[in-house]
Amino acid sequence: MMIHTTYLAPRTWVWAVMLVVTIGLDSAWSVPLTNDQNGFREITWGSPLSSRQDLEAIRSGPHIVEYFAKNEPLSFADTEMTSILYLSVDDQFARVTIRYQGDQVHKQVLTFLETRFGRLERVPGQMARGLAQQYTWRGVNTEINLTYQAGTERGYIFFDSRTLAPRFNDYITDSAE
Repeated sequence: MMIHTTYLAPRTWVWAVMLVVTIGLDSAWSVPLTNDQNGFREITWGSPLSSRQDLEAIRSGPHIVEYFAKNEPLSFADTEMTSILYLSVDDQFARVTIRYQGDQVHKQVLTFLETRFGRLERVPGQMARGLAQQYTWRGVNTEINLTYQAGTERGYIFFDSRTLAPRFNDYITDSAE
């Protein structure tokens, strides 16, 4: 009995794609942000960062400047982080980028964010763990995005001003690499 190969190829392709999607499925949840602080660590969104004595510019462009806190420990959620950067767009505080490493740190960060800003709504049947996990809290003034890459055990947290952070995109050119 001869099996027609043009019939098997599309079926095999469909199953392969479904398998890849299932294995690499991202966890993505978004919940309303409770306790919107309209900034980060007592700095309100839109504040000029260039005049602050406690921050030092480490990378400058014509519109976007990155700062680190001179005397602030690299900690968040009561644990050590790899880096904490404050970003301004046109000298207005618009974003905080936090990087961390390790599965235990990730669990602690996720628990802290859920306790402080709102419990995640996990729907039965959704993956709680995957190659990449993404969680979002959205408030009136602030959006918090957490992304965790399980394979490398690297995590990223972005605290964004909902009105100012979109302006970062205005300064990304088509030729940017």
